[in-house]
Amino acid sequence: MRNDIDIEGVCRSYGGVRALQDISLHVRPGELFGLIGPDGAGKTTLFRILTTLLLPDKGKASVCGLDVVRDMARIRKITGYMPGRFSLYQDLSVEENLRFFATVFQTTVEENMDLIRDIYVQIEPFRKRRAGKLSGGMKQKLALCCALIHRPEGLLLDEPTTGVDPVSRVEFWNMLDHLKAQGITILVSTPYMDEASRCGRIALMRDGQTLSVGTPSQIRSMYTRSLWTVRSSAMFPLLKDLRAFPATWSCYAFGDTHHLALKEEALTNGTEEQLKKDLIAYLQERKHTDIFLEKIEPGIEDCFMAL
Repeated sequence: MRNDIDIEGVCRSYGGVRALQDISLHVRPGELFGLIGPDGAGKTTLFRILTTLLLPDKGKASVCGLDVVRDMARIRKITGYMPGRFSLYQDLSVEENLRFFATVFQTTVEENMDLIRDIYVQIEPFRKRRAGKLSGGMKQKLALCCALIHRPEGLLLDEPTTGVDPVSRVEFWNMLDHLKAQGITILVSTPYMDEASRCGRIALMRDGQTLSVGTPSQIRSMYTRSLWTVRSSAMFPLLKDLRAFPATWSCYAFGDTHHLALKEEALTNGTEEQLKKDLIAYLQERKHTDIFLEKIEPGIEDCFMAL
């Protein structure tokens, strides 16, 4: 059986709201593919279609060679799914949740322990604790174990690290790398742009559409503008002044700095060094102090904002 995911021209609306607009993607067998985008981009709607919880209004999709409309029951047996919200039984213990889901899929925890062992050892000390009393990171690890307990061919993870602490996020992605190495096809969504680099390929999504599809390096290579990180002692006035600078194409706040993209024609009449001097002089005229200005390479978030 094929273990790829194929989506062709899928559309879905809720009343007058178009949640998905002609989405076409192909996730290769054994690939770790990421859907990257903010809330409202359509990621969850697409996951619900792929897991047979929703029907598309138009288009078709298949998971592991099975059609999401015709082969609903078979898809549910061979895929693992983690929804965005923690959906396990909170009044059952860790151990009870695992045994329950194993029974649903007519298997046992012991039979598939080799697949989940690296994850399970981290939650095993809490196996008697009720799931509702676990921390956010531990809940996600338990949910992943339950999604894997029947040894699925495809794994669908809808924003699995949302609300989880940074250390647990890194640990979770390390687990996905381990599962990918075992040949499991993984489709994962996230609003965190920094997680995109952990995927083999990604699709940037917004308003129910795909903006770009490719490897993280391919998408970064599409960014052709001169990009700078800028900081001063007055960050909010700095943002307004940078946006008013004649050579500015766009400027956004990124953490504790601003990312400034320059117009392509800004460098036609001079060097980057001269432009840097002009910008510093421009900011000093507006009473900015402690000015830091440095050219940088674009990240996935810069590419998303540009698109």
